[in-house]
Amino acid sequence: MAVTINAHQLGLLIDKTIGHIGGEYTVPLNGIRLDVDAAFLYAVASDRYTLAVARYRLLHDDQNGQPFARLIPAEYLQSLREWISSQAGSTYISISAEDHYLEFGGTHTELRIGVNPDLEYPDWRGLLRTMTQRDTEDAPFPALSADFMSRWAATGDNLRVRVTADQKAVLVFGEDFIGAQMPVRYAGVGPMKDETFDAVRQQWEQTLAAGADGLDMATDMPAEDDWPRYEVTKDVYETGGDLLQQVLRSNVDLHNAGGTSSPEFLAHATAGVHAWMAYRFLDALHTADPRFARTIVAEVAEQLDSGEIGEWAWDAAKEAGHNPQQWHDEYEAHLNKRAAEKAVAAEAAA
Repeated sequence: MAVTINAHQLGLLIDKTIGHIGGEYTVPLNGIRLDVDAAFLYAVASDRYTLAVARYRLLHDDQNGQPFARLIPAEYLQSLREWISSQAGSTYISISAEDHYLEFGGTHTELRIGVNPDLEYPDWRGLLRTMTQRDTEDAPFPALSADFMSRWAATGDNLRVRVTADQKAVLVFGEDFIGAQMPVRYAGVGPMKDETFDAVRQQWEQTLAAGADGLDMATDMPAEDDWPRYEVTKDVYETGGDLLQQVLRSNVDLHNAGGTSSPEFLAHATAGVHAWMAYRFLDALHTADPRFARTIVAEVAEQLDSGEIGEWAWDAAKEAGHNPQQWHDEYEAHLNKRAAEKAVAAEAAA
């Protein structure tokens, strides 16, 4: 089946959802899913914690084809967005789904993206259907500006929200933080400018009716795959846990090492000591400045993932006024001396 949408609208679908895609270790969510039914083209994205759906009403000629759904992998989204931007906004783009690729056709160029047709995606219709069917009688339904909501990201906190009434401010609470956001006067949604929750829910009733009942994002989203051992978390809490786990593991390994002078014993002792030092430093930094601690943990994770920590350490030593070349030479001399002593010992034993 092929559907058509103008370039401007297709770009909007991607822009509205791309910030919600999951990470590479949750493969079914690592991208934007294009989902077509009899009336709409949907762009769907989720990272297990947020779920975003944007839709575009199809032209009448497109409404007689067969539905399809494919996940556009995250690695192709930038090139797709750039290709869309190269088209005039009013240009109609055709989207067709084959077994293992999506084809986007413009006026003069085409773009093919490889996809996995067998990839299972969460029942997003069912998840949202369950949420919209919960009792909402007399519940406030204020309209909040998305531009204003983004300002709360600077707190860096997990925020609690208290909705009081439609035309009253929404309260926001964080760690040592309180705030409020006024609703906007324009509260309409959709072409009829509906202002009540029931009216807005009816706009999506036909779409969500195809979903299952009783689903919950807490239990019905794909589980995250195991991270490779070299992957470094950017989360302060997880980083602290990893460091403490390393300390405890090193203590166990110390007892299994072959004597206090063995290389294994020294390696485990060094790993445990340094992990404990790193944890104490991180804990102190997070207590003094949680935002800066998150920044440092994220930067260190990227440096470790790059595999170039030797270069980072060399440059840092020089910037701090040390002489890394001297350290290198002294350590090489130490290793050569140990090698010579082992050789002499081996000859004497022979």
